[in-house]
Amino acid sequence: MGCKFLNMKWALGIAVLVASVGCGRGSQSQGMQESGGATRAAAPEASLEIPSLDGASVSIDHYKGKVVLVNFWATWCAPCRTEIPWLIEFNQKYGPKGLVILGVAMDDEGNKVVQPWVQSQRFDVNGDSQTMDYQILAGNTKIADKFGGILGMPTSMLYSRDGKRIKTIVGLIDHDDLSKTLDTQL
Repeated sequence: MGCKFLNMKWALGIAVLVASVGCGRGSQSQGMQESGGATRAAAPEASLEIPSLDGASVSIDHYKGKVVLVNFWATWCAPCRTEIPWLIEFNQKYGPKGLVILGVAMDDEGNKVVQPWVQSQRFDVNGDSQTMDYQILAGNTKIADKFGGILGMPTSMLYSRDGKRIKTIVGLIDHDDLSKTLDTQL
């Protein structure tokens, strides 16, 4: 009986760890990491060109003067799908105030998987069925490395109007905390 109880506790512990970590290959301890204060420097990734699903390319520099949230995600990542309705909500609430959300899809198969998925999926946003209404970009490991690498997905990075990274969130975003941060930035 004692071994079965320990095995159940061990399995429960692993399940909690996986749920808190999010999706990702080689994910490690996750949680909110913040960088800020007077030592903030301009992000080297700001000028990096990232291809969009329609073939154009985008860089954070294109959005100077806006607050930018870069969200690394994948179609197969359950926590990523959980936060998509929140990102749609944030885009609708804060977009007119100067927020830009860039979703960087990290699917290995790239555009051939991501584009049909984005076009076909609908999400419950406050009782309304909606599609992703923010820009989706095609990411890969090389692009993620230019952002300092990601430990798992989802990973979100928030940039101030002057292009400096002010917050990195590894794992599922905290809706209320991010909303408060956006209120202060916008």
